[in-house]
Amino acid sequence: MPKQFSDPEAIAEDIIRDVGRNLVVGLPLGLGKANHIVNALYARAAADPSIKLTFLSALTLEKPQPTNLLERRFIEPVIDRLFGGYPDLAYADALHHGRLPPNISVIEFFFLAGRWLHVPYAQQHFIAANYTHAVSYLLERGLNVVVQLVAKRVIDGKASYSLSCNTDTTLEVLRARREGTASFKLVGQVNSELPFMPGPGVLPADEFSAVLESPATEFPLFAPPSEPISDTKYAIGLHAASLVRDGGSLQIGIGQVGDALAQGLVVRHRSNGEFRAIMQRLSPARAPLPPAQAGPFDKGLYGVSEMLFEAFLGLVEADILKREVDGVVLHGAFFLGPKSFYRALREMPGEQLARIQMMPVSFTNELYGEEEAQKRAARVDACFVNNTMIATLLGAAVSDGLENGQVVSGVGGQYNFVAQAFALRGARSILALEAARRAGAKWQSNIRWAYGHETIPRHLRDIFVTEYGIADVRGKSDADVIAAMLSIADARFQDELMRGAKDAGKLPRTYEIPAAHRENTPERIAAALKPAREAGLLPSFPFGSDFTDIEQRLIPALQLLQEAQASPLRLASMLWQGMRKPDSANEPYLARLGLDRPKSFTERAYRVLVAAALARSGAP
Repeated sequence: MPKQFSDPEAIAEDIIRDVGRNLVVGLPLGLGKANHIVNALYARAAADPSIKLTFLSALTLEKPQPTNLLERRFIEPVIDRLFGGYPDLAYADALHHGRLPPNISVIEFFFLAGRWLHVPYAQQHFIAANYTHAVSYLLERGLNVVVQLVAKRVIDGKASYSLSCNTDTTLEVLRARREGTASFKLVGQVNSELPFMPGPGVLPADEFSAVLESPATEFPLFAPPSEPISDTKYAIGLHAASLVRDGGSLQIGIGQVGDALAQGLVVRHRSNGEFRAIMQRLSPARAPLPPAQAGPFDKGLYGVSEMLFEAFLGLVEADILKREVDGVVLHGAFFLGPKSFYRALREMPGEQLARIQMMPVSFTNELYGEEEAQKRAARVDACFVNNTMIATLLGAAVSDGLENGQVVSGVGGQYNFVAQAFALRGARSILALEAARRAGAKWQSNIRWAYGHETIPRHLRDIFVTEYGIADVRGKSDADVIAAMLSIADARFQDELMRGAKDAGKLPRTYEIPAAHRENTPERIAAALKPAREAGLLPSFPFGSDFTDIEQRLIPALQLLQEAQASPLRLASMLWQGMRKPDSANEPYLARLGLDRPKSFTERAYRVLVAAALARSGAP
């Protein structure tokens, strides 16, 4: 039986006593970090330079950090409500402030998106790795401790532990330990909020060398709230939803596009006539969709995704994820989501929860190994839907970094799913991106002629989706690929992009973009979605929200105001509007930001600007 501890410092001392003063500690990606043990090990090593401590991890989660008065007024109550009591990771704070002791190393293979840009230590110690290769790199570095947050269950006096949110790499290193190719101590920290997930991640107590369990070390799970879905993201998600075949398999990446895709599938299943009408408005020139891609889900889908999030439960509830593989409708390797997601898993009846199984990342992300034949048989007509930041006209994707070498996030499992799409009959890789983005006061195209970094090379090009449509580029010639990518580019940048391709000799001089694709503007997308928005088919938060009603209405107004700050003329216009047309209906929103009784010039200015932003966003 594992040694039981109630004090983090005591369990840290026990680890050092058992393992020695050279600690190579594996931490799960994302949610499953045992923060109290991690911080106790950090404090012990920081106080004793003779201890060499290396953390090997990915996706260090941190609370949002407001940067100005309005952000602080809005987000601090949300942080208190959703993250109050969540213990910050000491090593992350040290990294941000350049205070990491020389005997402590932190190495990650995936970053919280954008969080570690321009932090030299983090950038220099990043390992570029496919998700499925990360375990081999951990073992090569001499992994001797794994510390993980776990759920506990006692039946007939016998305790068992669930790896819950992170079976991904932990099951892989445990397999290596059983096979004699790894030797490490597994240390758990019990958290009562963590759902006890059935499947191979349920471990007997004797797998652990020590367990920390105490009311004093309980903490709320990290629970990022869902973001509102914009028109752009809904258009992307709806286009992707029209590519998913009934009876097929589905993987989705996290974020607004994932939520939009899931809601698009729900509308397609429950309100099929409305779905077809939306698609006709979005893409009037597109050929009619085949029944398997436009009709309801009679056969249903099987989900196999490295990451599980709340939208997947929405698909189960809508009776879309219902095609069973060995009694399971959804396989995953890790999960992360809002409080309602964790609560739904904790409270789900056992027979329903058994249809959701957490697996090692090699199961979800690869085909190879003893189970290859079974995986191939299960993953029919698979759609692997993931996000990318930039795409080139020749079909390369930029998903994880910038051309100056700075890492934004990491490749994670994206390459794994692209490779599966080419290895499986009938499977497709769908990479989704916004056609353009705002950079200060200007707009930039996210489709480029060329870019100095690639995550997915052009020889693995398959399907790209923007708000303006679908570019199916698998097996196409370079000229045909360029033409397809131009058709989903924003109209403001099409001529410049086309000129670059023609100058390079990759597109005939006589080529012209069809008139149907010259209307690729945000205004057309908003108009196409407006009837469905007004009918309640495309809500901003389709799967619920941890934001209050007032906060939900403030978010678009604050986003609009943030965009306006890049344009002095736009700010001046909003100041004039806010002063000229005061509206008493704004008072609850202004009060939420502490602007109902302004005490300074800054507060008075913000009050006027927020009032104008509320009016322009239609919030009240």
